[in-house]
Amino acid sequence: MIASRATKVRFTILALVTGATMLNYLDRAVMSVAAKPMTEELGISPAMLGLIFSAFSWTYAASQIPGGLLLDRLGTRLTYALSLTFWSAFTLLHGFANNIGTLIALRFGLGVAEAPCYPCNSRILASWFPQTERARATGVYSIGQYFGLAFMSPILFWIVANWGWRSLFVLVGAIGIAYGLFWYAIYRDPTHARRINEAERAHIAAGGGLETKAAIRFSWSDMGRLFAKRQILGASIGQFCSNSALVFLITWFPTYLATERHMDFVKSGFFVALPYITASAGVLLGGVVSDWLIRRTGSPTIGRKAPIVAGLLLISTILSLSFIEDNTLLILVMSVATFGQGICNLGWTLISDVAPKTHIGLTSGIFNLCANIAGIVTPIVIGVVVQASGSFHGALFYIGAVALVGAASYIFIIGPVERLTLDEQPA
Repeated sequence: MIASRATKVRFTILALVTGATMLNYLDRAVMSVAAKPMTEELGISPAMLGLIFSAFSWTYAASQIPGGLLLDRLGTRLTYALSLTFWSAFTLLHGFANNIGTLIALRFGLGVAEAPCYPCNSRILASWFPQTERARATGVYSIGQYFGLAFMSPILFWIVANWGWRSLFVLVGAIGIAYGLFWYAIYRDPTHARRINEAERAHIAAGGGLETKAAIRFSWSDMGRLFAKRQILGASIGQFCSNSALVFLITWFPTYLATERHMDFVKSGFFVALPYITASAGVLLGGVVSDWLIRRTGSPTIGRKAPIVAGLLLISTILSLSFIEDNTLLILVMSVATFGQGICNLGWTLISDVAPKTHIGLTSGIFNLCANIAGIVTPIVIGVVVQASGSFHGALFYIGAVALVGAASYIFIIGPVERLTLDEQPA
């Protein structure tokens, strides 16, 4: 009897996750595209704009633990569908805001609604993919963070220039609501998916996927024990540092080009696109290299950590931007930095490799909480520095220096990359 050939349903699921992640980052970032005309219409200062950019991350970071717990209780399918639909509705409502207070309130709502997204992504990869495929799978879905902005930035800037900034929020929000309904209709966990066959289930299970542990009751002691693990602590610090560069890219970078570099508004959309494209390349190459290193060395520690350290060092090249006058060279250096930032998305693969099976949602929530403190700190720091000094020099130095701190965290804190349990004493 000839064994059945394994199906490839996991790649359909990966495409579904990639689309959701693209919308996730598009909804976060459209405000940076709308920022210049929006601030002019509503009379918003640089420091206040930094506060508005930051407001999303206040509730996004604060909701990571509850979002992870919600995932552990409700499961991936329902949690992701609710998250998608509600964050898209908040995005749509941005188009009707008439004052600063309303904008801040809507950013708060957007942060709460988006909080379960990355814990869901982490759980999906841990259950649908064997370890040797996870880095590449992470690379593919993480392309969604940049793809929409990389190839749609010129279109987004054109929409704002021709139809106004409000139309952009309404359009993107409506698309997301439709996708949320589509997600609920399509997604199933691997144990319940109808099109997957036993050969594919066996392939996934052999690589440490498929297994789903029952959700457990939350306790603060579990949080403390997770965070005391050096792997989780070090990865969280590193992700904060790499995320600082991404936050700068999706919030202040278009304003930096338009104000300090005096680029034409629509033209700046084309310049913004290149760093997103190179970030996409970094995501893909990082995943391929990471999985290759594991196969070649047999060491997840080398395979996961080495590319991320290299990525953080590339981010630190942002330190040179203050000394560059030519705009073309500036975009090239920024593209190198964002290529490194894309590689750093492997942090999500690393955390899915080390998270205890019973606490994937909570571990991912802790990890994303620390990562997105950058979303609170970075926009405010940049806004205050720009308003106080009248330039971006100090802001660029901050982003580059933080990247070096992240590299040190991966080198000296994380230790071995291995599946953790809470039955052991913290390492």
